[in-house]
Amino acid sequence: MTRPFCYTLLLMSPRLSGFSFFIYPTSWKAYQLFSTLVLEGITPEEAFRFFEDPRNLLTITPPWLDFRMLDPDRSETAEGTEFDYTIRWLGLRFPWKSRIINYHPPAEFTDIQIKGPYASWEHCHLFKSVDCGTLMTDQVDYILPRLAFPLHRILIRKQLEQIFRYRALRIEDWVQGTLTYRSP
Repeated sequence: MTRPFCYTLLLMSPRLSGFSFFIYPTSWKAYQLFSTLVLEGITPEEAFRFFEDPRNLLTITPPWLDFRMLDPDRSETAEGTEFDYTIRWLGLRFPWKSRIINYHPPAEFTDIQIKGPYASWEHCHLFKSVDCGTLMTDQVDYILPRLAFPLHRILIRKQLEQIFRYRALRIEDWVQGTLTYRSP
């Protein structure tokens, strides 16, 4: 089935095994983002441990978002755990509260936005063993607030691409053992 307005990015570099990213509309106000990355030499258990620790978001989120954890000492993650963050977008600081659901180590977990800049945000993280390591898949279903609809095509979609590209490069640094961690 062909999806209208499908936006696809394939990023291949000597450092990355392969990164794919696309966004397509699922309704007049909702979108789905889909991203995959092969983590060579990393088991699903190792990948899951890295991604379930919310402190790692500080390092894999682009600096221009000025991502901050409000309780940086919290790292325990389980079904129902909630985390509070802030991000800066277009000069404005936004609160972001997320809750962990569908917590099934080492295969998957989902973080949902309870409070934040989107009308709805549900980010499913999937980890599958493949011959060379782990296939990591991110699926984000999101709905923009009404005032942001016109900004999606000209700004938000491009910024999500930048965020996930930056994230893929930092994840590859982690896989290679060269990641520099940011402190809270």
